Amino acid sequence: MQGTRLDMDRIRAARRVIAPVFLDSPLYRCEALELGCAVDIKLETANPVRSFKARGTEVVASQLATSDSRAVVCASAGNLGQALAWSGRDRGLDVTVVASRFATTAKLDRIRALGAKLELVDGDHELARVRAAEIARYDGIRLLEDSLDLETCEGAATIGLELVDALHGTDPAVLIALGGGALATGVGYVLKTLAPAVEVICVQPLGAPALTRSWHERRVVTTETADTIADGVAGRIPIPEVLDDLLVVADDAVLVQESSVVAGLRLLLDHAGLVVEPSAALGIAAILEDRDRFAGRQVVTIVCGSNVDQDKYRRWVGL
Repeated sequence: MQGTRLDMDRIRAARRVIAPVFLDSPLYRCEALELGCAVDIKLETANPVRSFKARGTEVVASQLATSDSRAVVCASAGNLGQALAWSGRDRGLDVTVVASRFATTAKLDRIRALGAKLELVDGDHELARVRAAEIARYDGIRLLEDSLDLETCEGAATIGLELVDALHGTDPAVLIALGGGALATGVGYVLKTLAPAVEVICVQPLGAPALTRSWHERRVVTTETADTIADGVAGRIPIPEVLDDLLVVADDAVLVQESSVVAGLRLLLDHAGLVVEPSAALGIAAILEDRDRFAGRQVVTIVCGSNVDQDKYRRWVGL
């Protein structure tokens, strides 16, 4: 597709280096979710790191495993760090993850358990990004920047390859959580290339709207704060190159209320038997807030992560 950084040949090549355990994730119609449309769930949590992020880190780690420098650092809200730690561990890479000390404890614990070095900063994810870049410069090692580095986008894009053949229902739409943009640009690129009639809709919480606002205004819009329970998408400073790609591949970008995200969490627990993190419920939240838009349609929602603080989760869903 003209006008993006992504490449279909590289995406197909990515499938060949991603560990099979992260490929061909379950995709099924969840009839119990009676929302006025046919809801198909793409379950990206049924893998060792419980998120889609390893599709990208597998590509990066496979490259580093054959390079002179076998060290890498990234900033992460938690899921990317786990994925990079997992992908690097079996390849003998030296992995450092920088995260906010306010990040979800369960995510930080798993990063440590997977053998990565973990450095915490007294600030949000944007400060972690600054610190990771400093480490990379000082130590002369690879900096993995989620959504900016194409491996993260094209790894995520392999999900799109797995969706294309299933999108033959009525006026199909795919709902994609929007954070840094790797998932949305990757999957969106494949769908718009191979199944252009599919509507690609990005979903972000009202409390962290920077990239959605940027998409609508067609320029980078930053925010001073990000206030949402969906920590995995709580960015404040969009990456210009990512916005450029998103403007080409996304048909719409919508914002949803926190109450709808919580309702989505409850629905996925009660009717799909899924314990997921708030970012993974954004698609359901979007359906709840605009039922008329999706009525009678085939709607795929990508359930992108399930690394959640159990105490907070119980409060959200009322357990």
